[in-house]
Amino acid sequence: VQLQASGGGLVQAGGSLRLSCAASGRTFTNYGMGWFRQAPGKEREFVAAISWSGGSTYYADSVKGRFTISRDDAKNTVYLQMNSLKPEDTAVYYCAAAKAPYTMVVRTTAMYDYWGQGTQVTVSS
Repeated sequence: VQLQASGGGLVQAGGSLRLSCAASGRTFTNYGMGWFRQAPGKEREFVAAISWSGGSTYYADSVKGRFTISRDDAKNTVYLQMNSLKPEDTAVYYCAAAKAPYTMVVRTTAMYDYWGQGTQVTVSS
């Protein structure tokens, strides 16, 4: 699976962005998908994940209620809608794909098999 993330940019605090991750190669529907982020000087951290089925999602506490992950299997794309952005959301955002059971939400970095190249999100105060 090849993953291409896009949609990052510069936004003021309180604003919104929608990230997209387009997949190609193997069957997209066989994979659970996730978003991670890495700020300068910090480790990569989990943001959100969605199951292969699309029926289960999970969010980091820091983004719960503000971010929404979704997938469109017809377009081989997973999205991350980010609302009420804060300066601490500034990071490079990565999408990833994990071979996982149908309803499983994968939250662990090590369980992901494929990674996109990352897209920069910068939130100004």
